[in-house]
Amino acid sequence: MSSTAERSAGRRAPLTRDRVLRTAVELADTAGIDALTIRRLASELGVEAMSLYYHVANKEAILDGVVDLVFQEIEQAVGGFAVAATDAAWTTTLRTRILAARAVMLRHPWVPAVMDTRTGLGLTQARYVDAVVGILRSGGLSFDLIHHAMHALGSRMFGFTQELGEEEAQDPADLEQMAAMVPHLAAMLAEVAHDDPDSTLGWCDDQVEFEFGLDLILDGLERRARQA
Repeated sequence: MSSTAERSAGRRAPLTRDRVLRTAVELADTAGIDALTIRRLASELGVEAMSLYYHVANKEAILDGVVDLVFQEIEQAVGGFAVAATDAAWTTTLRTRILAARAVMLRHPWVPAVMDTRTGLGLTQARYVDAVVGILRSGGLSFDLIHHAMHALGSRMFGFTQELGEEEAQDPADLEQMAAMVPHLAAMLAEVAHDDPDSTLGWCDDQVEFEFGLDLILDGLERRARQA
């Protein structure tokens, strides 16, 4: 939370849409997305709640705005969304782009949940997706294969994955009881289940697992492109 001195200095700064949205991002980062209310945001800015409506129409507009602001951060992180006309190393280019986006998402772990509530793409997010399509096209992929690629990548293209469900490390006694009914699952969990203290956006959604899945998709797309 901002210090008293910082809030006092903020009150002297003119209120703009950009300042409102940047403060909203900071509030979500420090206090969580549930803390991002009109009243709390106004308090952080040192203004009356009604003053915010001159710059953002409502809470939904704020959520659209903060997502767009995060994608602007991704645009800076990747050095812009320009795409080469042809790129023999397109898999490396796309991999680097997605992992840079992931680094930004990890700084704002509330973003995936907010994105899930949005009904459309904001301008900067759309430009990010356009660049992904452009990178695939620069590798010689047909639009049909690119369309399949977008479905295969899903949210992974933005740097995160939605887990199927919460999983926990299993007690050996529980595994023994499970084995008769679900022998294959029990055998897998006995060997690989873990409680990862370094998990990022969800259980086992750590960097190794994320990159493993991404590389599987990119390798498969590269093979399909060569066969075309």
